[in-house]
Amino acid sequence: MASHFTLSLTLTLIFLFTFTINASLESDILLTFKSTIIDPMNHLSSWSNTTSIHHCNWTYVTCITSNTDTTISSLTLQNLNLSGQISPSICQLSDLVTLNLADNFFNQPIPLHLSQCSSLKTLNLSNNLIWGTIPDQISDFVSLKVLDLSHNHVEGKIPEGVGMLKDLQVLNFGNNLLSGSVPNIIGNFTELTFLDLSLNPFMQSNIPIDIGKLVKLEQLLLQRSGFYGEIPSSIVGLVSLTFVDLSQNNLTGVLPSRIGESLKKLVSFDVSQNNIIGSFPNGICESSGLVSLSLHTNSFDGMLLNASVANCLNLERFEVQNNGFHGDFPSNLWSLPKIKVIRAENNRFSGEIPDSISVASQLEQVQIDNNSFISKIPHGLGLVRSLYRFSASLNGLYGELPPNFCDSPVMSIINFSHNYITGEIPEPKECKKLVSLSLADNNFIGEIPESLGDLPVLTYLDLSHNNLTGEIPLELQNLKLALFNVSFNRLSGPVPSMLIAGLPALYIQGNPDLCGPGLSHPCPNDGSRRRAGVSKLACALISLALLVGILSLAFGYFVIRRSSIQNLESGVWRSVFFYPIRISEQDLIMAMDEKASRGSSGVFGRVYIVNLPSNELIAVKKMPNFKNQSFKTLKTEVKTLAKIRHKNVVRIMGFCHSDDSIFLIYECMEKGSLGDLISKGDFQLSWSFRLKIAIGIAQGLAYLHKDYVPHLLHRDVKSKNVLLDIEFNPKLTDFALDRIIGENAFQSSFSSKSGSSCYMAPEFGYNKKATEQMDTYAFGVILLELVTGRAAEPTDSSEDSLDVLKWVRRKVNISNGPVQVVDRKISSCCKEEALGMLEIGLQCTSVMPEKRPSMSEVMAALHCLGSKTRVSS
Repeated sequence: MASHFTLSLTLTLIFLFTFTINASLESDILLTFKSTIIDPMNHLSSWSNTTSIHHCNWTYVTCITSNTDTTISSLTLQNLNLSGQISPSICQLSDLVTLNLADNFFNQPIPLHLSQCSSLKTLNLSNNLIWGTIPDQISDFVSLKVLDLSHNHVEGKIPEGVGMLKDLQVLNFGNNLLSGSVPNIIGNFTELTFLDLSLNPFMQSNIPIDIGKLVKLEQLLLQRSGFYGEIPSSIVGLVSLTFVDLSQNNLTGVLPSRIGESLKKLVSFDVSQNNIIGSFPNGICESSGLVSLSLHTNSFDGMLLNASVANCLNLERFEVQNNGFHGDFPSNLWSLPKIKVIRAENNRFSGEIPDSISVASQLEQVQIDNNSFISKIPHGLGLVRSLYRFSASLNGLYGELPPNFCDSPVMSIINFSHNYITGEIPEPKECKKLVSLSLADNNFIGEIPESLGDLPVLTYLDLSHNNLTGEIPLELQNLKLALFNVSFNRLSGPVPSMLIAGLPALYIQGNPDLCGPGLSHPCPNDGSRRRAGVSKLACALISLALLVGILSLAFGYFVIRRSSIQNLESGVWRSVFFYPIRISEQDLIMAMDEKASRGSSGVFGRVYIVNLPSNELIAVKKMPNFKNQSFKTLKTEVKTLAKIRHKNVVRIMGFCHSDDSIFLIYECMEKGSLGDLISKGDFQLSWSFRLKIAIGIAQGLAYLHKDYVPHLLHRDVKSKNVLLDIEFNPKLTDFALDRIIGENAFQSSFSSKSGSSCYMAPEFGYNKKATEQMDTYAFGVILLELVTGRAAEPTDSSEDSLDVLKWVRRKVNISNGPVQVVDRKISSCCKEEALGMLEIGLQCTSVMPEKRPSMSEVMAALHCLGSKTRVSS
């Protein structure tokens, strides 16, 4: 009995001794690993041998117990603001299975030494600053099942050695700078469930034909990566696919004929913006699992078969816009119980819109413009209570508009223009959220309904090219219209004077019996004078209200600024630098004095130019801290912006943060802002420099809108937020500040401080959601500044000091007006190109958002002007 007790005690002591040795070794390994890491927030402070805490209880460490051993199996150090070097010492942890260093600032090549981690199954280095090429030695990671290098700066070709990682289940190289073609090794990954090669704009590759061997693949993401050629027929072998995105490439040919009947587990299918042709395969919707089908902006030339959507009971989005489809539109689509979006504009579809559309109880958006539908507008349309947009212009719609056409309580946009609709316009009494109503170019008769004046947010009203009669209702003066078009009808009587005075876009020509002040036919009575008096009184009240508001804002800003200065030195500062800036927070604060101030920049804060000890100049933007975001969130958002690498976007080098202020640190630009240059009054830039600046700004905005991920909106585009280097290359600054200070604070400050700036699109007053079109509108104003040489905003109250947009619009409507707005300092040999830029600027500042070109289209148009300039010179 005693010997048995002695044996048990001995085994226990051996276990404890071994456990202690292992624990000591593993803790030392962790500390060695920690020693090469920069941890400014002290997230790894618990990693210390000076405490009694066992290393398995250290933060971000996970251990497993097997037999008599407890060893480290996982390190998850994600989003901790870490930088420095990834030490190979971590591979001494013999049972380490998972190493997750995602969302940090590690700035080094791919750490190949981690292949020595013999048990490693998951390596996640996504969203860091990893750079360089993928060497062929990547094949040494033979045990990996998950490899994620996405959202870095990895470049060059994908090496053949990747094909040796045959156990991979997740391979993510998305959002990098890879180039060349995909090697023929994809078929090796027979265990793969997730493949992401998306957002690599420099790649040029076919989709590998052996992709069909990946029978376990569930998600295939190849969008926006330069893939070309036909989609291989072998894709029908991917029977486990649920999510496919091949959009925005250069794919051609036809879709494989069996793709629908084979891929029965599809949840999302997107081949938009390619050059695919042919008929749409039968069976694509026979699986009830399809949730999203998007095929827009291709060059299909075929017929979408009704059988294709017969069983799509879970289909929510149907997008086939901008293709060459023809034949009858699939009638079953209109009455699917879960359908939310139908987009088929710019095709050659025919058929009718059935009354059964009322069954589509979740339908939100329909766009079928520019097709060949021949149909009455069904009564069932007004029974869909979730519908907010119905756009069916340029079709063959006929008959009368049903009285409930606008009964949806959320209806916002209706466009039935360029059809054959007859009868009177029904009274739209229910749709209080209607923003845009276009009934142009039909056969409407009767009077304009007075109840239109009761729609509180109606902004765009186009009733042109009809047979309307009677007077323009006075009630329309209640609206804040940006566009009012009643041209080419048979209207008569006085035009309400507030419409004449207050609209940026008023079209009343083609109605010879209309009269009013400033028109060719003055009214015989004084009714217009009475309305003008009312207009002047209203303007005076508005001016008084604006003055009170401005004084209140100025006083508030003074109080906030004074409080901020008093607390500046006593606050607790935290900093993150993305580049080696050798200056402390206190030295930075001390350097930001009035001598260094360059005044306010945009809507938020002031800008200071600070000279570092290295004699390098930096620009520091001081903004109030609205305390809407935690430091962790703030750091993540600034990091998102700091990772932007584009020659026309200013680099963010770091930021400092306290309870009172946020300091954004930018690279300094020698020539200052474009706005300041234009405002000096002696704007002498040659046409070639003006065009260079315009192209550069367009490139920067197009990059933010489409090429950078996540897509960003600038939201404060103006010439003072365009900086110029010594060679007059433009760079955008003050971009996406909403992500830093928070959406609510941005909206509040921007709305109050920008006021009625001519850079603000007309829809800003009612549309709370920022859009690319708003950025485009503001860019259009900058183009007008460059063409005219005039500053955007007036500097005095003289008659000629309209803002540049109103001034240009007034001038171009008279004979030889466009030529008169071109800056006289522009050489005569370049006047044609200047007029071209003027036309682009006017397109960008269209009052209708949907008529504005995208920044990519603007960029292409400006490049065409540039080629003309080079030829002429």
